[in-house]
Amino acid sequence: MDAPVPDFTERPEDPFALHRAASAMLDDQGGVVGWSERAEALLGHPSQEVLGRRADAFLVPRDDRGAVADAVAAARRDAGWSGILPVLHRDGRRVELGFRVRAVARGDAAREWFVAAAPAAEVVQWEIDRSVLDGLFRRSPIGLAVHAPDLSILRINRAIAGISRRPAAAHRGLRMEDFLIGPDVATIEERLRRVLRTGEPLIFTEQPCRLRLDPGHERVVSVSAFRMQDRSGTVLGVTQLVEDVTDRHRAQRRLAVLNRASARIGTTLDVDQTAGELAEVAVPDLADAVSVDLLEPVVHGQDPARGTPVGVCRAAVRSVVTAALEVMYPVGEAFRFEAGTPQARCLAERQPVLEPDLTGSTGWHVQDPERSKAALRLGAHSLIVVPLAARGQVLGLVSLWRAERPEPFEEDDLVLAQDFAARAAVCIDNARRYTQEHHGALTLQESLLPRELPRQLAVEAAHRYLPADPAAGVGGDWFDVIPVSSARVALVVGDVVGHGLHAAATMGRLRTAVHTLAALDLAPDEVLSHLDDLVNRLAEEQESAAGGPQSPQVIGATCLYAVYDPVSRRCTLARAGHLPPAVVGPDGGMSLPDLPAGPPLGLGGLPFETAELELAEGSLLALYTDGLLEAHSRDIDEGLALLGEALEQPQRPLEELCEAAVDALLPVHPRDDVALLLARTRALPSESVASWELPAEPAAAAQAREVTAATLTEWGLEELAFTAELVVSELVTNAYRYGGTPITLRLIRDRSLICEVSDPSSTAPHLRRAHSTDEGGRGLLLVAQLTERWGARHTRDGKTVWTELLLPVAAPG
Repeated sequence: MDAPVPDFTERPEDPFALHRAASAMLDDQGGVVGWSERAEALLGHPSQEVLGRRADAFLVPRDDRGAVADAVAAARRDAGWSGILPVLHRDGRRVELGFRVRAVARGDAAREWFVAAAPAAEVVQWEIDRSVLDGLFRRSPIGLAVHAPDLSILRINRAIAGISRRPAAAHRGLRMEDFLIGPDVATIEERLRRVLRTGEPLIFTEQPCRLRLDPGHERVVSVSAFRMQDRSGTVLGVTQLVEDVTDRHRAQRRLAVLNRASARIGTTLDVDQTAGELAEVAVPDLADAVSVDLLEPVVHGQDPARGTPVGVCRAAVRSVVTAALEVMYPVGEAFRFEAGTPQARCLAERQPVLEPDLTGSTGWHVQDPERSKAALRLGAHSLIVVPLAARGQVLGLVSLWRAERPEPFEEDDLVLAQDFAARAAVCIDNARRYTQEHHGALTLQESLLPRELPRQLAVEAAHRYLPADPAAGVGGDWFDVIPVSSARVALVVGDVVGHGLHAAATMGRLRTAVHTLAALDLAPDEVLSHLDDLVNRLAEEQESAAGGPQSPQVIGATCLYAVYDPVSRRCTLARAGHLPPAVVGPDGGMSLPDLPAGPPLGLGGLPFETAELELAEGSLLALYTDGLLEAHSRDIDEGLALLGEALEQPQRPLEELCEAAVDALLPVHPRDDVALLLARTRALPSESVASWELPAEPAAAAQAREVTAATLTEWGLEELAFTAELVVSELVTNAYRYGGTPITLRLIRDRSLICEVSDPSSTAPHLRRAHSTDEGGRGLLLVAQLTERWGARHTRDGKTVWTELLLPVAAPG
């Protein structure tokens, strides 16, 4: 059975279509022997007027006969002619028409001419369209493929033929799977079927593809497609335009990688974190695996060594292949790159290294042959090594590997790797510098604040210190626990105005001054008076240096100074513009003692007053700075209420109480420096203290020796009796000679044996060098040699000279 003949319809754009063009038949002498209705309609001459007449007699304008004669000669020579000529309309108008003339042979050897004509404008447009179509198939750089409804190829242009490396005619009947590999074929065909099914065009859709002729090179193409159909709506197929946009896609990808690198690298000032962010950006955007190695000094925040070979430390690794992580050195491992490896060359020359084909390269095997073989088995085939350099210093390097993607690294990839490595290097250097400065700040903090509280038996203490600037690590607040004479302890909390390193430096000077003044056994109000003078002098020093670099002025500081005596259980306090302490009794009730406020340090010339409290054993004394109470912009009363709730169980461990207070009162990042010092009071038992009032007579020294020996025997300290008798004898003798009455002797058994002699005189004793002819003056020198420490302090009623003797190792207490 014969196949049906398809019903093709003429395109309406064709001006020479049978139903659009005017047609005529001429004999060999130019006589009209046939005239169509379309010719009559186009030129106005009815057929009965023109049949039998010569065409040049009524159609050719006089001025154009030369052009017509040339066309006739060309037609006779070539048996045909096409072009544009002017003709006359029946009404005399000059009309330009496009002509197609062909010779028609008859059996008697006579020749006739078939002439088809159409308006010149339509013919010109038609020729332009045909030229465009011809250009698309013969000269266009954009690929053009015409597919049948079953997606077999009907026709392609020269651009696609050049890519496939076979003649255009040889493509007819083939399919895309004959040229492309992988899942790209299914993706493209699905999209073309959707265009055939819906009629919706596909516009500039990008997708990767690989040619069977070059499977190792990935291309990116932009595909547009439209459905072909005739005037009746019959679908004839689909045409797709394919443009190779690989270079543009790579440029866009480079920009995208750089943008991601800018946004994701350097989010913290941590060297290891920054190296990890660098690895995350590189994989999988650029490489299948990456390792970041930093010079060992850089990891620790130090400047990289110059001119000397140093080891590296693996800072980060990342891979799309999990097994590759087992082949690579792990994070944290320190090692050296062997000479001759790409990494060693990169560090030595400070230049990137590109190894496009590892299978033909041997230098990289030197580092670890076994690991290298394992990497090849996993598919590693290409390597880029880029130095991490910033501000003229090489900080390390980054190694990028390809294994999953078949295409090797190229020069464009090397440029991209250098770009984001340069950005990452600046971030790593910033993190390194921060680490260096942070270590310096921590060192300063350790030198300014007590690393651990000193050993003493008067109180049990715990503390918290939180600077407002966590990056600097220090601030202007401080605290201290300072043992002073006679088993007493000084508790100090202060707050310098301002934050950061300048406030910390000022705080360090004030803290040093407090230690010096505490060693002099001055009363709390006297200590604050001396601190007030010091702050004024510091301000004057800065004002006098105003011609140099500007620095923040010391406006002032506040301070609370308290001395607790475990023998009497009395606490003497004075404050300079500071918040009063909170006292929590053993029952959990909190109170604020009524202390004279005193002016802040730095105002100058104003007095400070002391107050005295008697504390039950086990009382909790909380000293703090205003940053603890005023966090979250709350008022002080609300802060005190929260503090009371946190400390309402004073028997809990002090570390837990500190933690509870911080959790209840402070946010994660306080806006002000915070210092908190908790002290739970102890009391020396009465059996550890002995006191006598001695008469002002020569026998006082003998009596002092007698009661001292008896007491030490009772305490089990007979080993100290001889030394202690000599000491108290000398101190009592001096009091009798120079001090007056009454004379008081007190022995205290604490961590050491404390001997005190008090008298009403305000004259303090001092050491002097006695001459060989002197009969006296050697007593205090003897005391200083026999005791661990000695000193004198002024009291309201005179003075007290005290000494400390170390207890024997096995002594009670």
